[in-house]
Amino acid sequence: MIGPTACDGAARNPMLTNRTKYALKALHHLARRHGQGLTRAADIAEAENIPHKFLELILSELRNNGLIRSQIGRGGGCELARPADEISVLSIIRAVEGPAAPLPCVSRTAYVRCADCADEDACGARRLMAQVHEAALEVMGETMLADSLAPPRRSPSAKAKSAVDRARSRR
Repeated sequence: MIGPTACDGAARNPMLTNRTKYALKALHHLARRHGQGLTRAADIAEAENIPHKFLELILSELRNNGLIRSQIGRGGGCELARPADEISVLSIIRAVEGPAAPLPCVSRTAYVRCADCADEDACGARRLMAQVHEAALEVMGETMLADSLAPPRRSPSAKAKSAVDRARSRR
């Protein structure tokens, strides 16, 4: 999930790549237009200030992962494949980035043992990041694309704190 700068100058190691940020912006755009027909990639790119060619690649990944459907040719474009309240942030991140785990040894979908780890059970980095990962998965899995369309019902920090508390209680 960590990659190139998502916001110029915002952080040395941002939590989101530009690929993920652009996917979120494009899906938000489609969610706002739900029920209004297909939307051309060029229109999304212009409205959301996303490089058109890069957006085409992102839309292809979103289509391949069942988040959007598209039609090519005259009158073509794309739209959400299902309602925005059924598309989680986690599904979006996994569609464009792959596994969401901060370390391969805590991944649920792409587990790989760390080569430098003699004992996973005693690894402090793994224990810490497993807790962070569980809380992040919970928040990303419960946060839907539709949440970007309305004013927040509760602050993101309260949602995150609640997830961290639940992750700690599972220990």
